[in-house]
This record gives sequence, C-alpha cells and structure tokens, in this order.
Amino acid sequence: MQIALIPRWNANGVLPPVAPGELGNSWFRSPYGIGLPEFVDRFSSSKERIAILDGFLRFRNELHEVGFVSGFQWLDGSFLENIEDLEDRHPNDLDVVTFYTMPTARSQQALLADYSKIVDAVRWQEEYRVDAYFIQADYANLIENVQIATYWYSMWSHRRDGLWKGFIQIDLASTHDTEAKNRLEMKKEVFQ
Repeated sequence: MQIALIPRWNANGVLPPVAPGELGNSWFRSPYGIGLPEFVDRFSSSKERIAILDGFLRFRNELHEVGFVSGFQWLDGSFLENIEDLEDRHPNDLDVVTFYTMPTARSQQALLADYSKIVDAVRWQEEYRVDAYFIQADYANLIENVQIATYWYSMWSHRRDGLWKGFIQIDLASTHDTEAKNRLEMKKEVFQ
C-alpha cells in the first residue's frame, strides 16, 4: 500500500473524493491509503475522538489475537467528517470494513467455533465503538469480493444527502499498532 497524505476536509466538512488539485482520473483519491499512526495523529483532536480511536485500536488487537493479520481496513462514517461543525455533535463511532485473508491452517468454521464473539456486531459497537463488517478477501471468491467491495465503495463515497466524499484505507497488519497506541497515549495526556 502506498502511503498518502490525508487531504484536509473540504468546505463541506468531508474528505474530498479526489485530492485537491488532482485530475479526476488521478490515483490520489479515495480510499486514501495511509499508515495507522498517521490516522491516529490526524483524527485524535478531542477526548471523544480519542476514546473512539482507543476502541478501534483494541478492536484491531483482538482481530490480531484471533489471527487476522493480513488484509486491509476501510474506515468511514461521521468520524472522518468534520461532524462537530457540520452537525454540532461528536462522532459516535468509527465505521470499519475489514477485508481479511483467513488465518493460516484455519477454516472459517473452525475460526467461528473458537471465536464466535467475532461476529457479534452489537459487542463491537458496545465494547469498541466500532461499526464492524467483515469480508473474506481471497481469490476463490474474486467476483463476489469485487461486488462486495463495489457495494461498500458506493455506500461510502457519498453522504446520505448525496454529497461526494472520501474515506481511508489502512493495512490490517499489526506492524504499526504499537506506534499508533503510543501516539494516542500522548494525545490523551494533552486532553486531560
């Protein structure tokens, strides 16, 4: 994944679907591929946002413990918008679609038998403030996966009012999670 800068919110309070100054066919567009530490830096601007990011990092940790370490995540929702100014409120959660490859030597049935709690959407919301969705990304289901990715792209490339907007993509690997946690801890101290 190529790491890109996250564009600033545009005048409508959303990430632009194509980076400012770029042509419509530019590769510098949504979903913006960025590093987890950079994501934390950019969006940890209040106590409420820090709490959501803390939940998201704990969510990722649980996925890593189960064996989900290969793939990527798309991040969206009001968390990626300037919702404080748009609607005079804080974001409630972070919307996450995890595109994963199955852990080595595990079947989906065995994984679910051992970790049935990973499909509990209510639990993700209550414990981690994450609205979580999962898509197994493998070549065996390539056509279905393309259709599912297209669905999520079309859902997340617009606000409910029809406004075009961008979203974020980060790597699922745990490579930079510790650095992101450390940066978030420093931000927590600023807002105490």
